[in-house]
Amino acid sequence: MFGKGRLLALVILMVFVFALALSGCNTSEKTEAPEESKPESSEEESKGWKPTSTIEIIAPAGPGGGWDMVARMMQTTLSGDKIIDVPIIVTNKPGGGGAVGWTYLNKHEGSGHYLAVNSSLLLLNNLLGSSDLSYEDFTVLANLETEWEVVVVGADSPYKTGKEFFEALKADPANFPIGVGPKLGNDDHIQFLMLAKAYGVNPKDLNFVVYPGAGGEQIPALLGGHVKALTIGLGEVVEQHKAGKMRIIGVSSEERLDIIPDVPTWKEQGVDMVFAHWRGVMGPKGMSPEMVEYWDNALGKMVQQQSWKDNLKKMGQDPFYMNSKEYREFLKQQNEEIKELLTTVGLIK
Repeated sequence: MFGKGRLLALVILMVFVFALALSGCNTSEKTEAPEESKPESSEEESKGWKPTSTIEIIAPAGPGGGWDMVARMMQTTLSGDKIIDVPIIVTNKPGGGGAVGWTYLNKHEGSGHYLAVNSSLLLLNNLLGSSDLSYEDFTVLANLETEWEVVVVGADSPYKTGKEFFEALKADPANFPIGVGPKLGNDDHIQFLMLAKAYGVNPKDLNFVVYPGAGGEQIPALLGGHVKALTIGLGEVVEQHKAGKMRIIGVSSEERLDIIPDVPTWKEQGVDMVFAHWRGVMGPKGMSPEMVEYWDNALGKMVQQQSWKDNLKKMGQDPFYMNSKEYREFLKQQNEEIKELLTTVGLIK
């Protein structure tokens, strides 16, 4: 048994130890206090926008076409290369030459979680009166890739340069049929109108033969001598050119292409024209500047990835990237040029 003195001392000691323990707890809390500054850092990061739910990329056509392939390439690189950490889905909305999908996009006004692939049909549909939607009805985000346009003649044609060809065309345009498809007013048609104008040929005098089956009908027509030339996308005739069955006399790219190094650009031949059959991406109207900045960064990273470049090559396409600001200016310029040409040939008034 403890004496009273020793018991009192023990009680005092226990109180002292207990007090120390409490003091230690308080010291620990003070040590952890800097952790409370973390929310301030998170608050700083939250000043910019980032997606918080599933991203939907709209391909305004059925599976397998150019718009669909671009949408799925975006999905592959943005997800696979971990540029975006939320799920991404591709939705096909065919109809109206893209108008059905683009109308659906604008049902999500102000959202950064919905994107849609577009092309020059966005401009052409509006200019030709088949759609009320123009590029100004959306938030422009980026141009992504292009297929280049060409003019091709038969292997036995006497015309080997653009100058020779268009001088002959100018001399007798009525007896110089040009194959185009699947309809007037598309990129193939627009390219040729621009070239004719640059070479001093009146676009109204041109004799176009329209092939609704596009390349599947145009190419046999040229091989059979039913037309003098075709205005067409490179991918549809590159193999015939390489095999010596046809001759591409000019390409609408900025520089010569590795896939056809023997073919000069129109710029090399004295025509200041670069014409791209481009495809880009846009968001609904009303997106905030922070959303646009986010997608500028994400899409800018995307086009630098090897997976994106490899898929472009597989598709036979070339990079043609523009950020949101550049793309807006490009669309404005394209819209004005195409409108002028279509008015000149009487397709619009």
